[in-house]
Amino acid sequence: MSSEKIILSKKDYILISIIGFSFALFSIPILKNIDLPFIKIDAFFVALLITFFTIFAVFALWIASLIGRMLPVAFQFAKFGAIGAFNTFLDWGILNSLIALTGFATGVHYAIFKGFSFSIATISSYFWNKYWTFESTQETDASEVGKFIFISLIGVLINVGLASLVVASLTPMHIMSPARLANLGAATATIVSLFWNFIGYKIWVFKK
Repeated sequence: MSSEKIILSKKDYILISIIGFSFALFSIPILKNIDLPFIKIDAFFVALLITFFTIFAVFALWIASLIGRMLPVAFQFAKFGAIGAFNTFLDWGILNSLIALTGFATGVHYAIFKGFSFSIATISSYFWNKYWTFESTQETDASEVGKFIFISLIGVLINVGLASLVVASLTPMHIMSPARLANLGAATATIVSLFWNFIGYKIWVFKK
């Protein structure tokens, strides 16, 4: 990535605004399931959440672009981080919506829900990272898709396996509600799989 690219374009502003807006929306089912006593989810709170995260996302990327003029990889990592946050909350949003709809937050049902939500987030991750983070100009072909699927499948195994392990290990201890424990499992798995995906995508899937 050359220094000439470290200038925020209209496309960058639009995409990061979409990320901030969506981040707020995806957080709503998560907050409902966690059920924190000091948070009242109403129309005003949702509007405040959307405004805050949209402005914060734009501001954070602008700061990253300034840093990126001296260290270009920092801007790329910032975009990857923003997309990672977007897909994480897409993952968690779907997971918590399924938990809320069915009432199942543990066992096989949780593993199935987590696998589904993570898979949707992974598909989203492909397009965002290919065309925005790594700015790949190569046409999508079987080889690239195959590499992406390989890295992502391992990511799914890491994500679902670790999340399920955390939930299964801590459930008997009754240290928190099933919904909160489900999100703890998701958070732990996300951190580990995030590093795996970044390394795999950067050095193998979308390398220039």
